[in-house]
Amino acid sequence: MDLTQLDFTKNSGLLPVIVQDSTTSQVLMLGYMNQEALKLTLSTRKVTFFSRSKNRIWVKGESSGNFLHLESIQADCDQDTLLVLAKPDGPTCHTGKTSCFHELEDVSKGTELSFLAELETLLYDRKANRPEGSYTTKMFGKGLDKIAQKVGEEAVETVIASKNEDEGEFVYEASDLLFHLTLLCVQKEIPLHRLIEELKRRHK
Repeated sequence: MDLTQLDFTKNSGLLPVIVQDSTTSQVLMLGYMNQEALKLTLSTRKVTFFSRSKNRIWVKGESSGNFLHLESIQADCDQDTLLVLAKPDGPTCHTGKTSCFHELEDVSKGTELSFLAELETLLYDRKANRPEGSYTTKMFGKGLDKIAQKVGEEAVETVIASKNEDEGEFVYEASDLLFHLTLLCVQKEIPLHRLIEELKRRHK
């Protein structure tokens, strides 16, 4: 992005910044950047703002640990507003909600398979914290080979179910397969958006 083309003359040197989840496209928050915050965002890959209330540079997540990791950034046609796509470490809103736009949160859960992103976040949390009695704790404890074996088992069961007339059985087994494939990706620390990017590449 050519920083020299951006128009910082409006809003006392600040550009409005809309942040979207790079996986689900959910709008997460609105903030402001000055030139320094923008340069820090690009260099550190952590979304950084100028806080109007604190009157200073502010890295989103510096207190909570819920950083926004930059995926892409672009300017609008007037070069005075930025759109940031980012991968959040956790809830973006200080209230604990996924988005600062609470009304949109329930709507987004029903669109674009965004539940997979919620599941992925939950599995990363389970991997890190290993709650007692959790099935995922048990699987993570057994390691990569066992998880990969389970994916293979679920794939075979899905194929068998596809040969039967019971649609519900197929949905059940395919759901198991998708869950364990996501579990395997989390174990290998390969985010689901990497798979989506590969599918997009093949589509092109």
